[in-house]
Amino acid sequence: MEPNEVRETWAERSGEYSPDYYAYYGPNETSETIRARFDARFGSDATILELGCSSGRHLSHLLENGYENLSGIEINDEAFEVMADAYPDLAERGTFYHDAIENVVKGFEDGRFDAVFSVETLQHLHSDDEWVFEELARITDDLLITVENEGGDATDERDTDSTELGVNYVNDEFPLYYRNWNRIFTDLGLAEIDSERGEQDTIRVFRK
Repeated sequence: MEPNEVRETWAERSGEYSPDYYAYYGPNETSETIRARFDARFGSDATILELGCSSGRHLSHLLENGYENLSGIEINDEAFEVMADAYPDLAERGTFYHDAIENVVKGFEDGRFDAVFSVETLQHLHSDDEWVFEELARITDDLLITVENEGGDATDERDTDSTELGVNYVNDEFPLYYRNWNRIFTDLGLAEIDSERGEQDTIRVFRK
């Protein structure tokens, strides 16, 4: 699958894994976990960017708990219509970029955001676009959080020095790249200060 094909898959996504799908389920335990990490370091004025924010369920949870300077990048048109219906306060008060992550991040200045986070988003970024990871490290001023499917025990940084750990096609539709996020972001100069492996995803917290 070529990079443009991957982007088009998500730009046109409907049904399962679509913005409407995630809005239906709303904020979840992952939303609370991310907020807890932010609460430990930031005040309400922290600048926060979500990568692949979809219709905004995680950002909405942050807004409801006092965070005011929220931004998101999302490629799917439908996401903003769903957001306006499901999370109108977020749609009105947040700053959003309707584009691919690859087309947006280069435009931000160094250390633009106190915190940057992704939830099951970077795992779908095509291998040709891995230069984006360096950009994410550059625009992060303090914390970078990844919540991604790492493919089980094979991604434990104690077991491998590789950053690329294979690819799986979800429902034979779109690629999920298993990556060693510890290796990727520590190689870019960040320090991993916390990690927690869940049933499907692993949350990793990196500090600049």
